[in-house]
Amino acid sequence: MKSLYLLVFLFFSTRLLAQSTADFENFNLPIGSFDNNANDTGFFFSGDISIPNDYVDDPNFSYWNGWAISSMTDVTTPGFANEYSCIAGSGVNGSGTYALGYVFGSANMYLSGSTQGKIVQSLYLNNSTFAYLSMLNGDAFAKKFGGASGNDPDFFKLTIRKTLNGQVGADSVEFYLADYRFANNDQDYIIKDWTYLDLSPLGEADFIEFYLSSSDVGAFGMNTPAYFCMDNVTTTSLTPVAQQLDSKLDFKVWPNPTAHTLLLKWDEVIPATATISTAYGQVIKQFEIVPGQNSFNVSDLPSGVFTLQVSFEGQVASQKFIKQ
Repeated sequence: MKSLYLLVFLFFSTRLLAQSTADFENFNLPIGSFDNNANDTGFFFSGDISIPNDYVDDPNFSYWNGWAISSMTDVTTPGFANEYSCIAGSGVNGSGTYALGYVFGSANMYLSGSTQGKIVQSLYLNNSTFAYLSMLNGDAFAKKFGGASGNDPDFFKLTIRKTLNGQVGADSVEFYLADYRFANNDQDYIIKDWTYLDLSPLGEADFIEFYLSSSDVGAFGMNTPAYFCMDNVTTTSLTPVAQQLDSKLDFKVWPNPTAHTLLLKWDEVIPATATISTAYGQVIKQFEIVPGQNSFNVSDLPSGVFTLQVSFEGQVASQKFIKQ
């Protein structure tokens, strides 16, 4: 056996304390309705997350920011009068209810229960009808994305950060709700379907912060309506316990990053077992590898960082790769 020493991580102990999904169906909203004041509690609770709502009931003008819970279905009416709808007309997979974020500065999401200080694994995102139609067609306050020529490099971006023990994380995850910056205008898009986003690279968190930015900015700030929709937030307390070991297992993984296919060169003469897992130890796929070159289809994986681990004769070695 060849002796190319690799510094690898052996995940020898993981434990799953809790995992839950906030789908917002627990509010039992009638279809075509919304709740924008959290029954005066200041928070909406679903699964193991809580999302704050700041509602001001002024005799002259009531207003809110933060989060609302919605089951609105209107995908055609433009403007502020249709403030609470998602452009999909429903939640993920046709569910009735979803969360709507109105970002005045930032919108926060707090972990609670057994997942406090742990991981937000993933969530689904989409545009509100208000923001989608504003970007698609323009309105009295905001421009049509792309401009008259279609060549303006417009964007509407969600930036997501975490805070743990009072410290804001150095990393962030960016998600473009609309992107018109491509040289080929055929690639320009505005999100209109629920889209999966892996947040596990942010790591453990007490709460998550969402920020919106747009290329369309005026004298008073962003002109694009500052709304987005969220559903099916999965939280987990799956925590890796890692030990650094020297391993003599010799294999090579490429290309890295990859969008569709991952190749592995195995120089032993006996087959072995390979697994692909998230950075926190959740096994996604398992394969047998044979001597020579092996090919794995990873096109169905979400974008993010994964670990390919090889087990052979009591030894374990792993390499990380990025799925685009």
